[in-house]
Amino acid sequence: MAGVRLGAADVDPLVVGLQLLGSGGGGDPLPLRHGLRRVLAAGDVELHDPADLGDAPVVAVGMLGATRVFAEKLPSGHEITRAVRALARWTGVVPAALMPYEAAGLNGAVAVAAAGELGLPLVDADLMGRALPRLDQLSRAVAGHPLTPYALAEASGQVVLVDDADPVALERVARAVVAQGGGWAGGRVARCRPAVVAADACTGTLARALRLGRAHARLVRPAPAEVADALGGRVLAAGRIVEIARHPSASFGRAGVTIVDESGADESSTRESSGVLRVEAENEYLLAIHDGEPVASCPDLLCVLDRRTAAPIAVDALRLGDDVLAVALPGPSWWRASPERLRHVDPHAFGLDCDAVLLPEPWGSTP
Repeated sequence: MAGVRLGAADVDPLVVGLQLLGSGGGGDPLPLRHGLRRVLAAGDVELHDPADLGDAPVVAVGMLGATRVFAEKLPSGHEITRAVRALARWTGVVPAALMPYEAAGLNGAVAVAAAGELGLPLVDADLMGRALPRLDQLSRAVAGHPLTPYALAEASGQVVLVDDADPVALERVARAVVAQGGGWAGGRVARCRPAVVAADACTGTLARALRLGRAHARLVRPAPAEVADALGGRVLAAGRIVEIARHPSASFGRAGVTIVDESGADESSTRESSGVLRVEAENEYLLAIHDGEPVASCPDLLCVLDRRTAAPIAVDALRLGDDVLAVALPGPSWWRASPERLRHVDPHAFGLDCDAVLLPEPWGSTP
C-alpha cells in the first residue's frame, strides 16, 4: 500500500490495528494516542515502500523494556530522537528514513511519532511483522545481518551505545541496561539500505494495522464469525475465562489461560461443538489448544478480544471471568519462508513442546 498517508483521523483505527498485531503483547499504544494526534495534526506521515527510497540509509527504531512501567512512567517523547541522533554522531551517517523494528503495539505508534517529529520518511515495513519479545528475534538478526551499532536512550536522558555484539549478546546487554535504569528505553538499530529492508523485513505491516483497525471499526455487532471474517482470521473459542495460571519462566513471565468455549452454541459460528480452549502465553499469546489438540500458534497472531466490544485484550490485562472471543489471524509470510526462520518464532522458541500450527495462508508476500 505505497502512498498511504496517516493523518490525525487515522489514529484510533491505527491503534486498534497495532493492538491486534501485538497478539496480546507489544505494549499498549493507547497512552500514545494524544501524542500521535498532535504530531499528525501538524502534517500527515506517508508510508513508503522500501523501493521508493533509492539508496537512502534507513534505521529501525522502537522501545525496549517493561511496557507496564512505560504506561505508568510516560516518556518525554524524545527518547527515540535522542537515540537516532546519538548514533548518527557516533557513526557520522545521518539516517534518511525510519521504520519500526516492531510494527505492533506501542512500537508502531512510537515510530510514526518519531518520523513526524524528525521530519523523516516512514518505511512501511518492520522486523517482526507482529509482536515478539526479543531483539535476537528481529528478522534482520535471523537473516544474519548486524543489529549493531545500537543506541539505547533511557528516560533519565542517558544514552548507551553498543557496538560489535551479536544479537543474543545485544539482547542480554540491552535488558541489563533497562533493568538497572528506568525500566524502559528508546532504541535504534544499525542503519541499512532499502534493498536490504526489502529482503530481511516484513513489508506493508503499518498499512495492514490501519486496514485491520478500519475493519474493526466497521463491525456492526461482535458476533464471532463476523469478527473473524472482518479481520481475515478464524474463531478459536468464545466464552468465559475460568482459570489464569501465571508463573515465572526462564525469560519472561508465563501464563496459561483456560476458556470454556461456547462458540458451538452460536448459530453464526462454524465450530460444530463446544469445549475448552487453553492458551499458553508469555509476553504474547503463543499457542492455542482446543480439547487437547493444538489448533493455532505463533507466528500467526492469536488475539483475545472482549466478547461484547471486540476490543483486544493484552495478556497481562486478562482477568478471571472475562467474557472473551479468541481468534487466529494470519501471521507474516516472512517467517514461513524456511524452516530455519520458523524455528526462531515457533512454540519451541518459547520453551513449548509443540510444532507450529498455522493457518493455511500467511499474510503478505515472502522476500
